[in-house]
Amino acid sequence: MRRPVLLVVAHGSRDPRHAATVHDLVRRVRAQRPGLRVETGFLDFNVPSVGAVLESLDAEGVRDVVALPLLLTRAFHAKADIPAVLSEAPPRLRVRQADVLGPSPLLLAALERRLYEAGLTPADKSSTGVVLASAGSSDPEAIAVIADVAREWRHTGWCAVRPAFASASLPRTEDAVRGLRELGCARVAVAPYVLAPGRLPDRIARGASDADVLADVLGPAPEVAQVLLDRYDAARTPLLTALGA
Repeated sequence: MRRPVLLVVAHGSRDPRHAATVHDLVRRVRAQRPGLRVETGFLDFNVPSVGAVLESLDAEGVRDVVALPLLLTRAFHAKADIPAVLSEAPPRLRVRQADVLGPSPLLLAALERRLYEAGLTPADKSSTGVVLASAGSSDPEAIAVIADVAREWRHTGWCAVRPAFASASLPRTEDAVRGLRELGCARVAVAPYVLAPGRLPDRIARGASDADVLADVLGPAPEVAQVLLDRYDAARTPLLTALGA
């Protein structure tokens, strides 16, 4: 039996860097799992849309799809938007929605990768305070997850880790940077907990103007690609079991 197609569901953005980064990540996923068919669909702004990809797969005769939200927390898009779009899939398609990417130890490893690429070293950890800067959400569950990730990351040896948000919630990145300075950290780094460039990541970057280090977005880090594959495997196993495979 053929493996289910992996459909990566991205939010989309007017910023062309967003779609380019999503496609870079998908290419990384394909490289890490040769033979797995991976398609990309967008909820808004970019093409192809999720619905168009599902229609195309159905027309080809594909019957099993794992739809993976390209999201770090389980907020409104994962709870409402994506299920609504998937519910309109052609009836012959069996579509299973995978879990969002976060939280995951691999994502923490990717964050550290980006900080080291920006100039830090493992020897800097104990004297460096880190702002874990996310896009933000009005969903309390998503905000709580970011706070939990910050606490977990702090325990790996950083001087301190503080969450910050580009929208919907407080504190802002610049306030968290200031707070780490007041705490006495020798240096302050900002780690964007976002997958691709865009308006809110740009806001994070502006808020990091007084930090010593600003890391890049997670993007096509190999750890992120592995999380996608892990979520795919977890979602496809019940699907194959139900089919008697």
